[in-house]
Amino acid sequence: MRINEILEKKQTFSFEIFPPRGDLPVEQAMVIAEDMAHERPDWISVTFSAGGSGNTGNTAAIASRIQRHTGTNALAHLTCLGSSKADVNAYVQHLQEGGVQNVLALRGDRAPGRAAVDFSYASELIEYLKRTAPSLCIGAACYPEGHVEAPSLTADIESLKRKQDAGADFLVTQLFFDNELFYRFREACVRARIKIPITVGIMPFTSTKQITRMAFTCGASIPARVIKRLIAAGDNPVDQARAGVEYACEQLCDLAANGVDGLHVYSMNKPNVARAAHEALRACGYCKE
Repeated sequence: MRINEILEKKQTFSFEIFPPRGDLPVEQAMVIAEDMAHERPDWISVTFSAGGSGNTGNTAAIASRIQRHTGTNALAHLTCLGSSKADVNAYVQHLQEGGVQNVLALRGDRAPGRAAVDFSYASELIEYLKRTAPSLCIGAACYPEGHVEAPSLTADIESLKRKQDAGADFLVTQLFFDNELFYRFREACVRARIKIPITVGIMPFTSTKQITRMAFTCGASIPARVIKRLIAAGDNPVDQARAGVEYACEQLCDLAANGVDGLHVYSMNKPNVARAAHEALRACGYCKE
């Protein structure tokens, strides 16, 4: 089913997994996906590898198997920087042959040797997909604190409007740790006449090292209340992970209560994290049994 059609009917709940590299076989990734599918998410998204390349075949294969064998909708990531139109056409054909109807269209991270070929921006990819694969439902990324390369949040929202105008059907946010920043972003989107649904992406941090890396990589602010929880957890990795998951669950319940269009959990290939998020939302009364 197309994700935008689901979003028209309900507040959605979904997970993200990343496909294997190196020693992790595709079969093991499917075990993870099948475990998460038991939580009955509205979809599971499947990323490219870090930097946006390196395992596109695995992404398409896993998305197709999720779609066909778990009873769960799959959302396949597609990055365009360094890709030709022929590359995109082949990838989309692979997805469609596997029954995948949903794509998250992204530019991809800049990296040495990865110059633009036929696409420089995600909006160009979205426009191309709308023209060449009109049956696809196309998601796009948005950044509540602005993209790390954007000169300002205002400029980034202007770029987001171009994605909508190019044909994006819905949005998924970058991770954030302060819900108030998202609510202000949502208001700014309304003022900018961005009308497509916005699904919020939340990542439960599992260590001090991880949240520090996320802050530098994604430009996400770390609120004082998060820092206090990490201090209270001390150096014990189990306590750090527990604090992170508990905080994410509180974020999700608050977002659900404030009427967000969808809740998306960056679950880091950890079914226990996905399960904890789902259980927290059920306890709050904002997620289906």
